Amino acid sequence: MSGPQCCSHPPVLNPSSGSGHVEKFGGLDSYVTGSPHSKLAILFLSDIFGFQAPKLRKFADKVAAAGYFVVVPDFFYGDPFVLADDGSFDRLPVWLKDHSPEKGFEDAKLVIEALKSKGVSAIGAAGFCWGAKVAVELGKHDHDFIHAGVLLHPAFTTVDDIKEVKVPIAILGAEFDHITPPEVLKQWEEVLIAKTEIKSYVKIFPEVEHGWTTRYNVEDEKSVKSAEEAHQDLLEWFSNHVK
Repeated sequence: MSGPQCCSHPPVLNPSSGSGHVEKFGGLDSYVTGSPHSKLAILFLSDIFGFQAPKLRKFADKVAAAGYFVVVPDFFYGDPFVLADDGSFDRLPVWLKDHSPEKGFEDAKLVIEALKSKGVSAIGAAGFCWGAKVAVELGKHDHDFIHAGVLLHPAFTTVDDIKEVKVPIAILGAEFDHITPPEVLKQWEEVLIAKTEIKSYVKIFPEVEHGWTTRYNVEDEKSVKSAEEAHQDLLEWFSNHVK
């Protein structure tokens, strides 16, 4: 379920990146951005490289500019995945034992509880790779936790997970994704189409790889354009379902 693509093009982490700031939220160090008085919040659930990735924070700032209070928790407690010196991902299985999406789900519930306690009335969750599994788990509980979710180049997620989703969900996938390839996404789409009680949307972006929404090459105009298109799709989804 995870492999080289999951770890490709790792970001250069920067604890001071973004226009927001880091504070404790729900017991976790979190990058927060946007008006703290907004009644609408979006939870960013990062990939394995964690909450200090500059492009992830830039994306969070973009969502905040649309009127949302955005929280990007450090689900890895200062221990994001790091490639080995030779660039290999061999240590990933061991790292995942201590940083499972299931643990992320339990932590995410604490963050959501904190959001609700400050008066937030509607919450969306954007899950990237590892975080997509967390978003799906949150979405299995009607509106107990979130009102809508977006999965971006998801990993660790199965068709059985998708069958249990109970909130509006959008899935943004890549044509060249060895982790969750288009044929798998089309299976998910069939499941979601049959679930007429919830809104759903599946889109496969051509000529991009797993991770393209936050690990794109800024020098490649085509890559930037694809990422920005995905960002806009996410904003439109939340605009329709988190209000």
